[in-house]
Amino acid sequence: MKRYIFEERNGIYIIDLAKTMQQVRNAIKVVRETVKNRKSILFIGTKKQAKSVVRECAEDAGEFYVCERWLGGMLTNLTTIRQSVKTLERIEKKLASGGEGLKKKEISNMGKAQIKLDRNLSGIRAMRKPPGLLVVVDPSREHIAVKEANKLGIPVLALVDTNCDPDPIEYVIACNDDALKSIKLILGSLTREIVDQKNEMQIAIAKEEAPSGESGIETAEEAAEEEKEEKGPDIAETTDEEKP
Repeated sequence: MKRYIFEERNGIYIIDLAKTMQQVRNAIKVVRETVKNRKSILFIGTKKQAKSVVRECAEDAGEFYVCERWLGGMLTNLTTIRQSVKTLERIEKKLASGGEGLKKKEISNMGKAQIKLDRNLSGIRAMRKPPGLLVVVDPSREHIAVKEANKLGIPVLALVDTNCDPDPIEYVIACNDDALKSIKLILGSLTREIVDQKNEMQIAIAKEEAPSGESGIETAEEAAEEEKEEKGPDIAETTDEEKP
């Protein structure tokens, strides 16, 4: 991160804000082009300072997000994640019908499973294929997500602090990723650009609906894939490769 540091004062590294501003301007162009190409964007930030901002910005932009916990394979094993989403949907239907034919304990266990699955998957329930871009707060913490994106060739745009390795990041925004104000300011700028571009392209923004580039109408191939997933085993939770 030396190339992004202006100077050191009493053991504290001062980020070069001129470079940060240029990086933000470049990031705005990146999200604009992603939307123009009708590709979806996945916002990621599970640290306490970032959770609410990540969720709010992603929902405002009509994009996907992960703000609670990154489950290993969310990108590289999306089929398994889709099976978990189907499990959640089946549980919701059973509980909505009053749990007919189920014992109280079974209903209770089902309710707990619903809460856990919804917490981890609520922001990607409609994600049927890998996104076109990752927007990450603190890539050091979200290193598994970054690694999966690198493996699949998905570009990563990240808010990177002085203690992070910028090499795996294609689009770096050097900043204090622990400061709520910084996170809000930067993600807010990206969100506004996404919304403006979608409005210009007359792309509807709605929660839990198909993201930019997806009409919400399944093709025959997608429908067949969904049917295949339905026949798969119930999976309450995927393998978690995250550090404890």
